[in-house]
Amino acid sequence: MPKRILNLFIVFFLLNLTLQAAEVDTVTTYSNSMKKEIKAVVIKPDSYQNHKKLPVVYLLHGYSGNYSDWIKKVPEIKHYVDRYQLIIVCPDGNFNSWYLDSEIKKNSTYETYIAKELVSFIDKNYNTIAHRNGRAITGLSMGGHGALYVAFKNQDVFANAGSMSGGLDLRPFKDNWELDELLGNYENNPERWEENSVIMLTPLLKPNHLNIVFECGVDDFFYGVNVEFHEKLLEEKIPHRFVSSPGSHTWEFWANSISYQLQFFNKYFQQTH
Repeated sequence: MPKRILNLFIVFFLLNLTLQAAEVDTVTTYSNSMKKEIKAVVIKPDSYQNHKKLPVVYLLHGYSGNYSDWIKKVPEIKHYVDRYQLIIVCPDGNFNSWYLDSEIKKNSTYETYIAKELVSFIDKNYNTIAHRNGRAITGLSMGGHGALYVAFKNQDVFANAGSMSGGLDLRPFKDNWELDELLGNYENNPERWEENSVIMLTPLLKPNHLNIVFECGVDDFFYGVNVEFHEKLLEEKIPHRFVSSPGSHTWEFWANSISYQLQFFNKYFQQTH
């Protein structure tokens, strides 16, 4: 190929990539339940201006993280919104909220914020499929627990739920991550720890009502509770997809996981819309 034609081809290719780029917004939402402003990243596909109603994936960060973690650590998610024609929302879940409505820490009501206040804001301000069939929620570590926790307790809001390296049973970790600030001392409040652990919420589930996927690396400190959760779902005959694969509690693992989970959610969105 002549050099001039090759150069023109490269320019055209790069220009096309620019024109087809996803758009990343940082928005400020308001939580009436916590009386404060909370930021979120919203990633829209290149086709957004076509005013097509799009499905939304809510993507939660882990302990000590914030709303910007995913876009900084896994910038490839910008390409996934173009590939699958969906919106990704990365909310802020505070340093250690575990996405619970805490009875002890009254100003920490992140289940309410995610499932009601944030979803309402996104549906009001973006071209979304404002129905449970057009929503998914997933996250890593603390956010993996949070995603399944919020989805299980709000199945009228979400039809799809996932987790990556999620802390799906809080009880074995009673001395970690300031959980006692949210749930109280374990010895004096075991029932509260049970009520807020994902593994104990399976009675809320009905077969085939919630599309569930979760993954954990075999070297992850949460691997044991993920396997136990998988086995419990099998016993209770709740369909789900569990992926056990090499890896530990790392961004490299989560970058691979989110690629698969978005494909998993997209298959559901394609079937229902």
